[in-house]
Amino acid sequence: MRARRGLALAGGLTAAALALTGCTAPADDEETLTVYVGRAESLVGPLIEQFEEESGIRVEARYAATPELAALVLEEGDRTPAEVFLSQDAGALGALADAGLVAPIPADLADLIPDGFTSQDDSWIGVTGRARVIAYDGEQLAEEDVPDTVDDLTADEWRGEVAFAPGNASFQSFITALRVLEGEDAAAEWVAGMAGNDPELTENNLASLDLVNSGQVQLGLINHYYWFRQAAEVGAENMRAQLKFLPGDPGGIVNVTGAAIMQGAEDDAAARAFVEFLVSEQAQRYFVEETFEYPLLPGVDAPEGLPAIESLVNPGLDLSDLDSVGESQRLLADNGLI
Repeated sequence: MRARRGLALAGGLTAAALALTGCTAPADDEETLTVYVGRAESLVGPLIEQFEEESGIRVEARYAATPELAALVLEEGDRTPAEVFLSQDAGALGALADAGLVAPIPADLADLIPDGFTSQDDSWIGVTGRARVIAYDGEQLAEEDVPDTVDDLTADEWRGEVAFAPGNASFQSFITALRVLEGEDAAAEWVAGMAGNDPELTENNLASLDLVNSGQVQLGLINHYYWFRQAAEVGAENMRAQLKFLPGDPGGIVNVTGAAIMQGAEDDAAARAFVEFLVSEQAQRYFVEETFEYPLLPGVDAPEGLPAIESLVNPGLDLSDLDSVGESQRLLADNGLI
């Protein structure tokens, strides 16, 4: 079992300050499960409804950004009402595991997901894969004009032309990967360089994509599936924005969404049932067909048009090492980006 480092997620949030969206109160005789969801309700809400209908278990889902929810759980500690944490990225799950707030994933579930896409010590389980990409303005740039590495984005050529969401969990995990793969000094230099290059800071990946798609900036750092979801709605031929994958580069890491069972729910059958549902073939196909993410359950095909996930995985990166996301948040804050 891998030894883990004790970490705390930055955030300084209090329970009173964090506004969470919850379901309506359940009936007294209805079995309920409290899930903290660090993903958009529009993405996973329909899937949670499927689980409720099939299991008879009512899910009280509380939605907020993954960094905010993780900070809340760290503050709540073993008093948290959360029984399952569904995270947008691996880093937040690692931080909760470091704090001793999660229970082991049952071995029969943990073994369903291949090594490299789930925790080494079964503290959480990978659910889907999401590649970081550069979205570029296809009317102003050809693919060969777009850098092959994010290291080049600090050049004067891209001043004012790069959009990203610094508060987003996936972006913060990318910064963590940059620290792990290239070292603390190189990561600090990149963050300072980007902060000084007049970037367009957005609230989320979709807003970054919209800036590229409307020609307001030339480049955006996003997760791949935002482009595929929008292309499915309007037609790929109508997308001004195009994607460049960055295999082997810290800016092109494949991160995972994942789930953890909280310590207080270790023996809770409903918590196990929910996690088991997330990695079932039914749920994995939902993620493929509705959100265009990589499935992690072997035997389920990825969305059409995506490069093989194996071609994007950086062999030098262990997702367990993304647990130092708190240090990445401090680096971003020190440079005025969050």
